[in-house]
Amino acid sequence: MKLCRWGRNGFEKAGMIDAQGQLRDLSSIVVNIDQETISPKGLARLRKIRAESLPLVRTNPRFGVPYTGISKFVAIGLNYIDHARETGAQIPSEPIIFMKATTSISGPNDDIDTPKNSTRLDYEAELGVVIGSKARYVSEEKALEYVAGYTLVNDVSERAFQMQSSQWDKGKGCDSFGPIGPWLVTTDEISNPQVLDIWLDVNTDRRQSSNTRNMIFSCAKLVSYCSNYMTLLPGDIITTGTPSGVALGIKDRNAYLQPGDIVTLGIKGLGEQRQKVVSFKA
Repeated sequence: MKLCRWGRNGFEKAGMIDAQGQLRDLSSIVVNIDQETISPKGLARLRKIRAESLPLVRTNPRFGVPYTGISKFVAIGLNYIDHARETGAQIPSEPIIFMKATTSISGPNDDIDTPKNSTRLDYEAELGVVIGSKARYVSEEKALEYVAGYTLVNDVSERAFQMQSSQWDKGKGCDSFGPIGPWLVTTDEISNPQVLDIWLDVNTDRRQSSNTRNMIFSCAKLVSYCSNYMTLLPGDIITTGTPSGVALGIKDRNAYLQPGDIVTLGIKGLGEQRQKVVSFKA
C-alpha cells in the first residue's frame, strides 16, 4: 500500500494511492494516518480495502507528511562509502547516529526555508525507515519485522552550523530541514529495501545517483543497532544516510543551495519530492 496525507498544512486528510498512481480519499475509513494506523493491526485492516473503491481526488492537492506521531527523527551519517570519501571522513566501523529535531519535519513539496545566517545550505536524498512496532534490543535477523514501511527523506543540512562542533544536530534540525514523503509505502510493496535507485537534482543538474545496495549498514542492521540504544516506537523514523554528490563533497561554494533553486529527488517505488529554496523569513 501507498499511504499519504493530503490537503492544507494542519488540515490534511488520509489518502491512498491506487495502482494507476492516482490519489484516493481514505478519510471516510480513517480520520488520520497515525501510529495506530501503521501498526500491524492497523495495516491489516487497511489491506482489506481496494483503493479503486475509494473516491478519486480530482484536484492536485498539497501532500503533507504521510503519517503523524513521529516521536524520534533518527538519522545516520556517512552510510555510503562514496559519500564518506567525498567529505574526507573515515569509513565508519559502526553506524553514526544523530537526531533531527521533529520541528524540522515538513511536507515533501514544501519550501526549504533558508535559516538566518546560513552560508552553506545543502541537500541529502535518503531512504527513511518507518517503525510500525515497538522495537527494543531486536536482532538484525528480525529487525525488518518491526518496520511498517519506507519513505523518501531530504536530510537538508546547513554545513557551516554542522561543522561548528563535533555534534551535528544544530546543522540538521532547522525548520523545514526534514521533508518526508510523499508516501509511506508498506513492506508488502518493498520486500527488499536494499535494491532501490535513489537520485537528486538541483535545478536541471543531476547531483546524486546511486542505489541503496551501496549502503555500508543495511536497513535491518540500522533498526537493530538503534534499538540497542533507544526504544523505537511506532511512527519513529530512521533516515539511513545519503550517497555522494552533496554540495559539501563538490568542493565548490557555488554548489550550495541558494534562494530560487529547485530541489527534486526520488527513490524507486517511493515517489518524488520537489522543494523551492526560499530566503530567510523572520
